[in-house]
Amino acid sequence: MNAMITPNYLQTGDTVALVSPAGFTPTPLIEQGIETLQSWGLKVETMPHIYGNFYQFSGTDDERIADLQQAINEKKYKAIICVRGGYGCSRIVDKIDFSPLLYHPKWIVGFSDVTVFHAHLHQMGIETIHGAMAKTLQHGGIELHDALFGTLKQYQLPLHPLQRNGVGIGALIGGNLSLLTHLIATKSDMDYSGKILFIEDLNEQLYHLDRMMVQMQRSGKLESLAGFIVGSFSDMKDCNTPFGKTAEEIIYEHVEDFSYPVLMGFPAGHTEENRALYLGRKVTLTVSNEQNTINFL
Repeated sequence: MNAMITPNYLQTGDTVALVSPAGFTPTPLIEQGIETLQSWGLKVETMPHIYGNFYQFSGTDDERIADLQQAINEKKYKAIICVRGGYGCSRIVDKIDFSPLLYHPKWIVGFSDVTVFHAHLHQMGIETIHGAMAKTLQHGGIELHDALFGTLKQYQLPLHPLQRNGVGIGALIGGNLSLLTHLIATKSDMDYSGKILFIEDLNEQLYHLDRMMVQMQRSGKLESLAGFIVGSFSDMKDCNTPFGKTAEEIIYEHVEDFSYPVLMGFPAGHTEENRALYLGRKVTLTVSNEQNTINFL
């Protein structure tokens, strides 16, 4: 892959667009996100169907496509911040023309279902931000502010009993594990070789998690990584007959035979402390008995 395109960092007075490409969001949560963004000195414009409600979606596929396309096409927007995840991005990704971002790059921000767009734009060579959305800006907002304004340089993380020491350098990719497995063998699938992979998820049965990790392993996604970062796995569930392992133990089992560094417990995903990550950015992952760090290069 050629060098990644990095959108310009934001400055006070810049205009950002709020889009709702997936699930429906109650109005008070949207307004709360707008207030936070405005407190950062940003002008906020909302796309026409952001307050919509079409069953579990914020609008029909065509309405959500039109909103996102409008935000992409309008040059004045310096970032496109998704309101929430849920489900729906994979239904529309192939009908969006992302090519204007090659000439007028802007940050695409979100997590969860927005993993679809992160992966698709990685294929196009454009950096994105995995971070808090308008619905959740009351949590993880500080790190997202720093990422958008270009002051995010490093994270220092505590030690973890399941970590594997080492140093890895590569482009950071990933997001929600359910979506990453869903994207395998599609036009949005990524080349994982030499990359630092980040994963997170929530509300899955432990055997579902194991099945997804088996799929990642069998499809060759895990064997040639430069490093592995495991985020939050929130509200995981077990059956009446226990699976016998924790979420982190299940994950580690599937990368145990490889040699790259493994960082467990990174606070990102469906968790209150949802730290922002530059996806597509080259990073150095250092895991040691002294200190664990992620440095954005």
